[in-house]
Amino acid sequence: MAAQERSFRAHIEIAKRRGKALVIHDREAHEDVLRVLEEEGAPERTVFHCYSGDAAMAEVCARKGYFMSFAGNMTFKNAQPLRDALAVAPLELVLVETDAPFLTPAPYRGRPNAPYLIPVTVRAMAAVKGIEEDVLTAALAANTARAFDY
Repeated sequence: MAAQERSFRAHIEIAKRRGKALVIHDREAHEDVLRVLEEEGAPERTVFHCYSGDAAMAEVCARKGYFMSFAGNMTFKNAQPLRDALAVAPLELVLVETDAPFLTPAPYRGRPNAPYLIPVTVRAMAAVKGIEEDVLTAALAANTARAFDY
């Protein structure tokens, strides 16, 4: 764990020095990741790839201005905590991804994931947010451009 934390701190420093987004795959390390980001000072653009936290963590991320990227696993029956997190995440901090070939959205779970399945995830995300798909896709496009500076 100590080596991982040193590496994470180095990645934070590199992202800040280079002016790049820091993309984090936080898996079962929510408290440690948030602690290190607080201690080091997060880069201007911080993205939680394959967001896996709950609603409480989403509220922390929102206060800090961190992007939360949701994948097809938010459509799984057992993923209510992810849907709850998405529900409280501010629209301007939400992203979508495939994590291909993994996390294929229901009802295609079990097949390799691919970009052509993004609309399935987006439809489910729009339903959770209670907004039209075109409103969500416009926000996702704008958020992606801001997160990755293009």
